[in-house]
Amino acid sequence: MSKILVIAEHLDGKLNSSTARAVSAAKAVAPEAIDVLILADRVETLAVDAAKIDGVNRVLTVERSENAHALAAMLAPQIAKVAASYSHVFAPSTTFGKDLLPRVAALLGVGQVSDVITVAGPHAFTRPMYAGNAIVDVEVPAEQIVVATIRTASWPAASMSSGSATVESIQVDVALPTHTRFVELKQGKSDRPDLQSASRVVSGGRGVGSKENFDIIYKFADKIGAAVGASRAAVDAGYVPNELQVGQTGKIIAPELYVAVGISGAIQHLTGIKDAGTIVAINKDGEAPIFEIADIGLVGDLFKLLPELEQAL
Repeated sequence: MSKILVIAEHLDGKLNSSTARAVSAAKAVAPEAIDVLILADRVETLAVDAAKIDGVNRVLTVERSENAHALAAMLAPQIAKVAASYSHVFAPSTTFGKDLLPRVAALLGVGQVSDVITVAGPHAFTRPMYAGNAIVDVEVPAEQIVVATIRTASWPAASMSSGSATVESIQVDVALPTHTRFVELKQGKSDRPDLQSASRVVSGGRGVGSKENFDIIYKFADKIGAAVGASRAAVDAGYVPNELQVGQTGKIIAPELYVAVGISGAIQHLTGIKDAGTIVAINKDGEAPIFEIADIGLVGDLFKLLPELEQAL
């Protein structure tokens, strides 16, 4: 029988909802057990939250000072050691998981399955290729441990209130590298919802025109309680920081509502939003590719349409 280890993603003492989405993918395998592994310098609050995730049997915690920051070089040897008694290791296909799991796979001597979107069996999965234009079937040898990142936009979050897992503190006897150290973390601070987990997102593109003009995007997002995103073109032009980028080389998201403002709709951007519930496009070019996938399209000047929408709201 399968036994799955899910690596918890967290920041500033809070569990990321991507962990619950990875648990949903684990449940689709129909395993004998699902355990969540938390590596941190302080695990108590994180463990309590993880224990509430529906479908989790145990929460394993490794508390040590070296785990204060999510450095893949530090976490991977510990995970590989714990993973020896599991058939599968899952982690979210976020920046965290993409950085961490390849190291784990290398230490275990196996290949990694990336961006899992469906589970066909304990060792059979599907994942997107070519910016989402093709879906490929992937089969892992039955005798091999499965190491996989889970595309969180393709999975609903497991309930984070109905679980009752046991919490167990463990010691991992493994040598950690000394060539890597944490210096500092720089990230934008915002009172808006987190882009990766928000139910509503408003994104701006090159059509917004400038960093100063992007205020109209922020204002409209605040009006509807949405997170703010951007196309790569807007990020490359310096309108917004790169942590707001949505798309193949940015964040893959699946909000209930996605509003694309001044975004033409290159395939790389569409890859990041294809699982959104309702897509609204606002662009002055009626032939823009974004309208091919939009549920609602408004052709016109965004600087006239957004204020009108705000007033109507």
